[in-house]
Amino acid sequence: MTKSQFQQSAQFYRIRLKGHLDKKWSDWFDDMNICHDGANSILTGPLVDQAALHGVLIKIRDLNLTLLSVKRIERDHSSCDDAKISHEPE
Repeated sequence: MTKSQFQQSAQFYRIRLKGHLDKKWSDWFDDMNICHDGANSILTGPLVDQAALHGVLIKIRDLNLTLLSVKRIERDHSSCDDAKISHEPE
């Protein structure tokens, strides 16, 4: 599957975490973008299926990070700027 095909079939997610997660962790989190909103970190990007989502959630658990929210989002709202201006409840 090409990267283009993957992104067309994948669902996009925004995952909020308590605390500051360094951007170097992006590769480990399936190349999701890592942004910061104050003291919180935001992972955004495509995941191919529910198994991939659960894999990311397991990694969050294994690092003992506090999960604040998980939200499926539209592809055109997957940038860091959109994540920072979102007013979804934590």
